Amino acid sequence: MRTSSSFSVRALFAASAAWLAMCAATPAQAGPAPRIKDIVDVENVRGNQLVGYGLVVGLAGTGDRIRNTPFTEETMQAMLERMGVNIRGTQMRTENVAAVSVTATMPAFARAGSKIDVQVSALGDASSLQGGTLLVSSLRALDGEIYAVAQGPVAISGFQARGQAASVTRGVSTSGRIAGGAIIEREVPYALKSAASLKLALKNPDFTTAHRIAAAINRQEMGAAEVLDPATVELRSRSGAPGAVIELVARIENLPVEVDLPARVVINEASGTVVMGSDVRVSPVAIAQGGLTISVSESPIASQPAPFSEGETVVLPRTQIDVDDGSGRALAMVGGGASLQSLVSGLNALGVSPRDLITILQALRSAGALQAEIEVQ
Repeated sequence: MRTSSSFSVRALFAASAAWLAMCAATPAQAGPAPRIKDIVDVENVRGNQLVGYGLVVGLAGTGDRIRNTPFTEETMQAMLERMGVNIRGTQMRTENVAAVSVTATMPAFARAGSKIDVQVSALGDASSLQGGTLLVSSLRALDGEIYAVAQGPVAISGFQARGQAASVTRGVSTSGRIAGGAIIEREVPYALKSAASLKLALKNPDFTTAHRIAAAINRQEMGAAEVLDPATVELRSRSGAPGAVIELVARIENLPVEVDLPARVVINEASGTVVMGSDVRVSPVAIAQGGLTISVSESPIASQPAPFSEGETVVLPRTQIDVDDGSGRALAMVGGGASLQSLVSGLNALGVSPRDLITILQALRSAGALQAEIEVQ
């Protein structure tokens, strides 16, 4: 077993200084600013989650095993009884049926008769939904009302192939999708045309961004926007005519606004991923990254008994362990105002692993030298 996390600190910061010089010599090219419609959500302009329960039939022996999933048997009995077929007291052994959950998102202002996509997922021990057809299923919202009805053939992206001694699986074959598989039966009432004002909710709340949004709107529509809090900008129509707010939103939603981002470092320790903002800075600090290397080698030997003796050949273990604690490494100084992006680029150029990078960032934050918020996922 060998673990290593050592690198040359002096070479690291020499590479970082070179990278900083390159960044200073090459001016950053600012891209186009995002539009208001891309960074805010309009009040009550949202989708609604729907959920239902149903049966998928026509499976090629890959459905639920009735003895293991009693709810599938009960659902089949209830469905057949509604159709005039009485099967109470009989043993069902079909494996071509699977109980599934049906989910969908009804878009904002969707009208009766419109079609939406639905997601179908197995609830029991079915091994695949390939080739199945969803029977008519009602979709309800949290208020208990039925808003859509779904039915149709299920399309899956995964597959399974099995033989006597081997099998192969790709993707997920117990979850599928029906394009346009649900028809909306009930609309969500909301009279946007009669509204006198609307609220714009920032997807990433920030005081500076909210102020910039209101300023951009007021430059085009004087006095139409007001900042309520870091997450909300209120729009008011000056005319008060029906539908004036809708026209106002249409006029201002394409205005460009520069978004201000907080200094934040997001670390995913499970995958070793590090994502950081461009405004992150490092204060003057001394860093030393010591490495610990443990080498374990096994070289067993065979011990032979003497000729004509009654002994047996045995294997004798032989283990050698070497430990390097990284002694002799010195501290290195990092000047103030260094960009974390430049520091990480230098680390990557030297081949530092993401695990070492995460350790260094967390140590900098604990020392108070990293001027950013660290979010560990």
